[in-house]
This record gives sequence, C-alpha cells and structure tokens, in this order.
Amino acid sequence: MSTTVNADSAAAASVSTAVADVIAERTDHLFGLLGNGNAHLVSHLTSAGFPFTSARHEAATVAMADAYHRATGKVGAATTTYGAGFTNAYTALAEARLARIPLVLVTGDAPTTGRRAFDVDQTAASAAVGVTTLVAGPENAVAMTHRAFDLALQTVQPVVLAIPHDYATATLTEQVELEPLPEKTAWAAGAAELDEVAGLLRSAKRPLVLAGRGVLLAGAQTPLLELGDRLGALFMTSVMATNIVDSPWNLGIAGGFTRDHRLELAQQADVVLVVGASLNAFQSRYGTLLASATTVIRIDNEPESEMAHAQVTDYLRADLGPALQALIERVPAVEDSSAWRSQVPDVATESFRSASPVENPAEFGLDGRLNPRAVVAALEDILPKERSLVMDGGHFIGWAPMYLSVPDPQAMILVGTAFQSIGLGFGSAAGVSAARPDRTTVFVTGDGGGLMGLADFETFLRATRRGVIVVLNDSAYGAELHQYASKGLDPTAMLIDEVDFAAVGRALGAEGTKISTLAELDVLVEWLDTHDEGVFVLDVSISQKIVAEFMSASINAGKKF
Repeated sequence: MSTTVNADSAAAASVSTAVADVIAERTDHLFGLLGNGNAHLVSHLTSAGFPFTSARHEAATVAMADAYHRATGKVGAATTTYGAGFTNAYTALAEARLARIPLVLVTGDAPTTGRRAFDVDQTAASAAVGVTTLVAGPENAVAMTHRAFDLALQTVQPVVLAIPHDYATATLTEQVELEPLPEKTAWAAGAAELDEVAGLLRSAKRPLVLAGRGVLLAGAQTPLLELGDRLGALFMTSVMATNIVDSPWNLGIAGGFTRDHRLELAQQADVVLVVGASLNAFQSRYGTLLASATTVIRIDNEPESEMAHAQVTDYLRADLGPALQALIERVPAVEDSSAWRSQVPDVATESFRSASPVENPAEFGLDGRLNPRAVVAALEDILPKERSLVMDGGHFIGWAPMYLSVPDPQAMILVGTAFQSIGLGFGSAAGVSAARPDRTTVFVTGDGGGLMGLADFETFLRATRRGVIVVLNDSAYGAELHQYASKGLDPTAMLIDEVDFAAVGRALGAEGTKISTLAELDVLVEWLDTHDEGVFVLDVSISQKIVAEFMSASINAGKKF
C-alpha cells in the first residue's frame, strides 16, 4: 500500500518519517500504542490517513499484528515506545517468534549515547527469544526498514526495528544501500531419498497424511491432495492448516482437538506422512496419535537437527512442493478395493463429520453448570458460516476447534498456544477484525485470559464491524485446576470470583447476556438475525467438572500442556 504524505517535505525527512513511508509501502495497516519513542512515526502516518489501530496495552500491538498475518498471509506491523512499551509487548513477541509469524515491530530505543535510567537492553531481550533487532539511522533508515520486512518474510519470523531516541527526529543524510540478503536456499531431495520414501509409502496398508501450516506457506495443497488420493490415504491437519485439504477423507484437526471417533480411526494408521507440520505435543496428542504407526515420515525444509522427534522414523529435507510432485511420479494409484478408504466408507458421510458432541452430549456437568461441549456444538449452527474464529490460550481452547468449522485455514486463529500464554485474545481478535471486516469475528476466550487482556476489550469493540465474544466462564484457571487441584493442591489461587463479561461489554457499548441453559442461546440467535453490525457478548457459565480432551491426554501422559 502506498500513502501520500504531505506533512513533511522530502528535504526535512527524518528517520521516523522515512521509516513510516516504508511501512506505508510494505503493509496495509499499523497496530500500535503511541509514546515518546514512536510519536513522530505514528503522527506521520495518521496525518496521511494510513490505517492505524491503537491498542490500550502494548501486548495487544504485537498480538494484533500477529493475528493480522494469520488472517491474511501479509506481513504484520506493530509499534511501541521504548522501555516499558517494549517490555509490555514482550510476551506477544515471544509468541510470534515461537509460532513463526512474520511481522515487524518498530520500537523506540535508548539513545545512541547510552541507556538512560529507565532504558533496558532491548536488543539482548529480543535475542533472548530468538528475535533479530535492526537499527534505523539517518544514513540507512529507508534500506533498513525494507530489510526488516524482507527478513521477516524470508525467515518467517518477527523482526524488531529500533529507532534510537536521538535518531527519531534526526534529518536523513545520503542513504546507504545494504548488501542484498542471500537467496533462501532451495532444498531438493535426491533421487535415492525419494525412491526410499516412495517405497515406504507404497507399502502402507492404512496411510495417514498429516498436513501443517508449511503446506499453506509453500502453496503445496494440490500435490499433497493428489499424493494422498494416490495412496488412498486419510488426511488430518494441524490447527493452523484447518481445511487446507478439501477432501471428504479429511478427519479434521490432529491431536488434542480431534473428535473421539476420528481419533480412534487415525490411531490405526500404519504409515504416517507428516508434511510441513511441527508435530508438537498438541498435534501428536502427547505421542498417542502416532503410537501404532510403524513408519512416520516427515518432509520439511528445515535442518533435521531442528525437527527431531522421537516418533519420526524417516526425515526428508526438501522444499515441499517439488518433493510432493516427485513422490506423485513414484507412487502408483492404489486399487479402490484395496485402499483403506474402502474399509471405512463412513468417513465420507455427513454424520461422521457432524458437530454433534459424541464425546459427551449432556447439557450440564456434575456441578449443574453448562457442558461446554454441548454449548460450542450448538454454536456451530447458530454462528454465521462466514466467520473468523479467534481464540486466546487456556483450558477452554479444547472445544472450539473440535466443534466449530471455518471457511479456510486463515479463519482459525490461536494466538498464545506456542508460548503457552493467556491474555492475548482481545488484541488478537481486534487484529483479525481489522484484517477481515467482511467476516463476523467470533472470539472465544476463558475468564482467566479474558480478565488478563481486559484493557483491549474496548479495542476489539472499536475495531470490529460485526462480532461475537464467547466467554467460556468456569470461574477458574481451568488448566491449573485440572492439573493440580486434582492432585490435592489447594485450589484457592486457582479460582476466580464469578464475573459477568456481558455486563462489562454492555458498559463499553456492546450488547450481550449471561447464560446458564442451552435454551438461552435464543437471545444470540435473535441478535444475529437483527444486527448486521455491532458486537454481542455471550458469557457462558460452564462446568468446572468437565476436562477437555487435550488436557486429559496431557495429564495421562504426565505432561503440562
């Protein structure tokens, strides 16, 4: 996007205005919070009408940019001031790094003459979570800002661009060009490696293909589907690759978010091909998803040492598209009668893919509060189909990915799970609303994370054309309650006094209600039927006695999720 600025002449261009102009060239939106370190940058953009969404807490600046990328595929951009502004955004920055989200955080920094009493070593802090810091100066502000965006794209990681305080208003000097970034290495598998993998795939009796976000980034959906069809395989995806495989033989999300009847089937696979997926604890259901597989083949373009996994038997380092195409040429199509699919025809039926909660359809838990499975399954048919589904981190995430469908992979957004953080949800949801105003933003949170991120409740309302906030409210930090109170630890610090989020929403200008029965969902139905704009807050009193499937798996495996 290009924004014409008229507040400053070219002769008076400063480091801040030069950085701002490149931001306007490289992205469509900036998320930030104004302070001493970025005031000139933000003013230069907003005075020209560039789209800017202000957060109320700096954590939401990066969370919004993160979610913006996940919803659009574009590089996100965020800005904070120095010191406390930067450190407030640190959790969201760590989440973006671990989740491999390309974004640029433009932040103020200490003067080049030395840190003041309130400055911290932001470069070292960024490096501690694996994030590179670049510094924009009078001689290279333009090139360095472009470099930040290029590096974020090439490495699929966040990059910090720092503007030292004494450079913020410094006049540009003659600009120095940077050496070009080295070309990203292409990884082509050798013929012998491909022959070996093809042989393993041909030997499969019950093949399963597990596709991750890497397939989406590589644009390799078509060869993946063709290879799976030639094998007669069933498919699964990571949560960030939801719906990437358009096939009736897709079992849905792998691991902790897998429906019970689909999990039982997936666990019968003898050969599993993992393509572009991290195979983390969630995806592998703490190792139980692949427990029966004798062969687990993994294809990715990262070094094998970085992708080590105890259950992987064969690793092929290669760019995904060419590798899948080469395997297609080596794998003949199986006879329909001998394919695994012919033995499990129910997989392709509507009843198998229904959102009905076969796991536990009861309306209430043992404590008389609503069963979250029943509530979320009912929401599948109530909420608009053209929706973006956004989730915070916490125990409650166990249900929405199981029962709520989305139109494409970029409509399922979980910000916080990579770093196992909570409280980033309101900011994330605001970023999605800015990215996809054409869709209804459905934000699902828990009461613990919702309270932690409450500062940006107002940001979400301001950024959202049409949205629904669903608070799965168990009056507790559910993850801790199920992991530690169940072992005899005192639950006092795990409990939260009942909060009415619908009342909070109404105070901020939204509409909403608190419900304790399924029949009360009719209020949401009526609102959706009569409102094309606005936000509705549905506070659901859910049971503390019902444990999400991924949590049960982690407890049984002796792990903390």
